[in-house]
Amino acid sequence: MRILKRLLIATACLCLFFPPLAHAARPTDRQFPSGSGSVENLFDGASPEFRHGSNVEIPGTRVGLALGGGGTRGAAHVGVLKVLVEAGVPIDCIAGTSIGAIVGGMYAAGVPLPELEKQFRNNRIMKAFMAPSPAVRVVTAPLHVVPYVFGKKHFDGIYKGGLLSKFLAKELPDDRKNIQDLSIPFCAVALNLVDGHVYALTKGDLILAMQASSAVPVLRRPVRIGDDLFVDGAVIQNLPVDEARRALGAHFVIAVDVDERFKKESVESFLKLGSVAKRLITLELARRDFRALTTADIVIHPNVDGIGLLSTKNQDAANAMAAGESAARAALPTIIEALQKRGIRLNPPATQLSEQSAPALSKPDL
Repeated sequence: MRILKRLLIATACLCLFFPPLAHAARPTDRQFPSGSGSVENLFDGASPEFRHGSNVEIPGTRVGLALGGGGTRGAAHVGVLKVLVEAGVPIDCIAGTSIGAIVGGMYAAGVPLPELEKQFRNNRIMKAFMAPSPAVRVVTAPLHVVPYVFGKKHFDGIYKGGLLSKFLAKELPDDRKNIQDLSIPFCAVALNLVDGHVYALTKGDLILAMQASSAVPVLRRPVRIGDDLFVDGAVIQNLPVDEARRALGAHFVIAVDVDERFKKESVESFLKLGSVAKRLITLELARRDFRALTTADIVIHPNVDGIGLLSTKNQDAANAMAAGESAARAALPTIIEALQKRGIRLNPPATQLSEQSAPALSKPDL
């Protein structure tokens, strides 16, 4: 603890004193370097709540959802689902990454949307997703080295994720614990550390698959499945549009992006502690998602700016769900028009809910 405090004090001192030192030492007879930026404008800070993605239409009637990762911002997925279900938009399959896998997996298993909303509002999902709290993890991090001193080894990570497993075991129906038993075909996207490939997990233990897809590297230990070792799929594939098409056979993909918008910031905004790391995370997620956004048929992008990835504030979850509803309602007329052009009929909500709760009679060959 004493060493940790000293490190924090030293870091604070560096942050306090280095900027003025650098400013004082700046020569007056030099010109600032200049040049040109990248030509492509990948990130639009004023991007709408929804937009068309790919201009290439893949024929077929199978509608898939691609639910991206984003921690607490993933509560927006519940708002989007609520609007789509109310409108009778058919959901034939769901691909999810990280929190998108948890929301998508629970819904595909038959957990009602009001229950999902309740679990976000009372913070149970996020407490299970990230327990213990970030502050506790930082303070207790040195203690996790102790087992190695005595020869006991485990996979690298501060905590195992047992609370998430218990939460999911309690919330999921007993007869929907395997992916192939779900009434809505589903895949959880995770990165295999052994071979470096991204996997769409379409069979086997649902809880294990959701744990693997949401195992944030360094914080949570990787999940071993046989001879493979999985971490959060967001490391490589944060928005699983490709997996919705390739693994689940979706022809029309609605992607839900719950990242913050990447927009220009002032130089002074980076004087705040942690601002550079936060900016790099936003930039990296935007880069990873860019290709996926261009291959989806419809992109729904709720305005979740300002909501922290690991926020445990009830109001943040509520705001994210409201943003999801707002963005989905804005997209709805375009979605309905696109579905009608394909000859896809809307399902009345009562029909869709009854189909979700009934056991699946057949499954596509994935």
